[in-house]
Amino acid sequence: MEKSSYLTDNSFTEQNILCYDPADVSSNGYKLRNPLKLPAPLMVFQLSVISLTSLLIDVGLKPLGQPSLVAQVLGGIVFGPSVLGHLEAVKETIFPTRGVMALETAATFGVLFNLFVIGVECDSKRMFRPGKKAVIIGVSVLFTTLASTLALSMLIKRFVPMDPRLAKSLPIVAASQCVVGFPNICSLLKEMQILNTDQGRIATSAAMFCDIIGLTLGAVGFIKLQVEKEHSLAQKMGSILSPLILVIFTVYFVRPAIMKTLRLRPEGKPVGENYFICILVLVLTYILAAETIGQHFLFGSLLLGMAIPEGPPLGAALIRKLHYPVGKILYPVFLTTSGLKTDIFNIHFKSLWVIALLVLFGVLIKIGVMMIITRYTGLTIHDSIIVGLMLNARGVCDVVFFNLWRISQALSDEHFAVAIIISVVLVMVIITPLIRFLLRAIEQQAPTKRRTLQHSKPDLELRILVCIHELQSVPSMVNLLEASNATEQSPIGVIGLVLIELVGRAAPLLITHNHSQGAIPEDGSISLQIINALRQYELAYESCVTLQPFTTITHFELMHEDICRLALDQNATFIILPFHKHWEIDGSIGTSSRAIQNINSKVIKKAPCSLGILVDRGILKGTMATLSNQGVYHVAVVYIGGPDDAESLAYGARLARHQNVSITLIRFLIFGFDNARERKLDNSLIEAVRYENSTNENFVYEEHVTRDGVGLSASLRGLEDRFDLIVVGRNHDDSPLLVGLGTWSECPELGVVGDFLASPDVGITASVLVVQQQRVRGKLVNRAVKPVAVNNQDGSYPDMNNALNNGISTPRTSVSNDHPRWEITIDRAN
Repeated sequence: MEKSSYLTDNSFTEQNILCYDPADVSSNGYKLRNPLKLPAPLMVFQLSVISLTSLLIDVGLKPLGQPSLVAQVLGGIVFGPSVLGHLEAVKETIFPTRGVMALETAATFGVLFNLFVIGVECDSKRMFRPGKKAVIIGVSVLFTTLASTLALSMLIKRFVPMDPRLAKSLPIVAASQCVVGFPNICSLLKEMQILNTDQGRIATSAAMFCDIIGLTLGAVGFIKLQVEKEHSLAQKMGSILSPLILVIFTVYFVRPAIMKTLRLRPEGKPVGENYFICILVLVLTYILAAETIGQHFLFGSLLLGMAIPEGPPLGAALIRKLHYPVGKILYPVFLTTSGLKTDIFNIHFKSLWVIALLVLFGVLIKIGVMMIITRYTGLTIHDSIIVGLMLNARGVCDVVFFNLWRISQALSDEHFAVAIIISVVLVMVIITPLIRFLLRAIEQQAPTKRRTLQHSKPDLELRILVCIHELQSVPSMVNLLEASNATEQSPIGVIGLVLIELVGRAAPLLITHNHSQGAIPEDGSISLQIINALRQYELAYESCVTLQPFTTITHFELMHEDICRLALDQNATFIILPFHKHWEIDGSIGTSSRAIQNINSKVIKKAPCSLGILVDRGILKGTMATLSNQGVYHVAVVYIGGPDDAESLAYGARLARHQNVSITLIRFLIFGFDNARERKLDNSLIEAVRYENSTNENFVYEEHVTRDGVGLSASLRGLEDRFDLIVVGRNHDDSPLLVGLGTWSECPELGVVGDFLASPDVGITASVLVVQQQRVRGKLVNRAVKPVAVNNQDGSYPDMNNALNNGISTPRTSVSNDHPRWEITIDRAN
């Protein structure tokens, strides 16, 4: 008979003695034995069932706006004794008693490595150097909630008759309501894609500070429990000093050693596998050390995680490798096993309403405190309510605490079930849609101030937000800024925003750079180079150009929020976005970033002002140097009609004032088609620009009369090597000229004409700027026409007796009028 091992399983209410054969782990085929009778196949089956069930519930709850946490806990409740677990067939087949130990072990590894990842993502510098607002919010919310809920629990215990187990659990549940966990809040806001909002940044900053207090109180609590178990003074002093020694050793020896090792690594080379293996061994060593000194193993995991430098190269590499095995498999198992232990049939009504009252009171206290301290935070009542709801987010911190208290028997199974259902699931179900609703209300109240190039006054500062993702796009961006003609009468305010993906960190950063350029992250060398290049432009035009540089480090899917918010806060009139494709010198596409394309598409929908997407082909023209070192900068403005073309015309009119810029205004008309109203509006805009440039030798006006999209495409192809930059509007109000051109559109964010000009198949080597006039919630602010060029002091332009008559009455190939450089061409194709 084979030797057997014996385990005592304390995961359920009753005690079970389990006997298993260590050699009998895997099956030799279903024909010989049922695989689910063996540990390894059973565990694989359990993980598969848990993941699939949680995924299906998550898909069903997504339309209701519920977070994944709710689905994962409910997935466990479904298979627990509350729903299917009371069926003997399900209990013995899927989650038998003999498989609990292996599943609990997987869940334990899931939560400890998840906390390690959370520690890596935390910015320890920000945690220990919080802002004044974060300190005020953190201290006020945490301690007021703790005192209020504990006081209420004492009152309930005194005046409401209850059984001793409930009386023992009430202070524990009351204390749990003060938890403001950074992992909880960051996970929820990231999933809701509101991490970059003003309210989200405030909530995460306050939560970081609260985590310092929480970790300290937790460590003190474990030290107190350990001291109570010891008898001699030496043992008690050892229990007190050992955690401090571990922390000091980590801060002054482990972290510096890791930093030094990373500095010895060749610059630019990715972190090797050996680094990853050493860190995993170190994690297990720290877990053992924490258990040895009397602290919980989660303390060691989190402490080491905070010692790892966040961001690239090491922190980012660790998070990428651990994301799927830990974040998508093992950590959800921990949440699901918490649901498996929840039995709603053991819940008594009194326990339910008492704990529900305590939880509701804690939620309202946090919101109330945020409303009371508005005087010190500078937030509105509306924003305070949103931040208060965010601070009530539940997650891994709460579930870990409830499990620890259940294991230590501070919480009974009944009150553990109530706490999980009410304090975690129900609170998240309520606050998540409330946060969405309140944020949506703010968006609907967004200001509708007109911020367009067409309607801006020529004697006011033009504020341009320039977004740069890669260093190679800087020369073309600077060329465009120089061509924008900054003068003392019409200065330019440049808001430079460097876009960096958030990798290896949890909280996003929006860095404001001063001239000393402090607070640059370790992975911000590209940011420094880009900002230095923009500063050179500022120095060259110091009397008429100001620069405000920023760096945003955030997730690509949330980066549009920072762009739009910065444009709104800095009162920008025009945003310049980078195109997601970059060209090689041989004309082929070098790199393409789908993430940048998604950012552009989102900014187009939410931008608070006009914008342009710059398709940079400077490398093909050889114009990588700045404009001041070149000859003439040739620009074409393509005009078909509509508000976006009017905006591009307004920008072209400004470019035309630069002495080194040659502007060619190309207007396309439809042969045999006339819309009198639209033609009159377009004529008034073009006549104003022509009048202003009547003495400008570098200004050319052309009219191309075409019959259809074929003629338009042929004319556009003819632009090939004539220009350095082509400016065109994004939308053209379903013009008949565009029929058939958009069938094979690859980049819808550029519009039909912009996509055609940006296509590598067309053969155009000029850069392209695709312009969109300001929209508010998808609609134009005001379609009233204003001249895009003005000369008189009152902002008007005089009548032009020598201008063309509206429309074309007779076919002709060229016309000479008051302007020597004015041509009309007609597509004579049948």
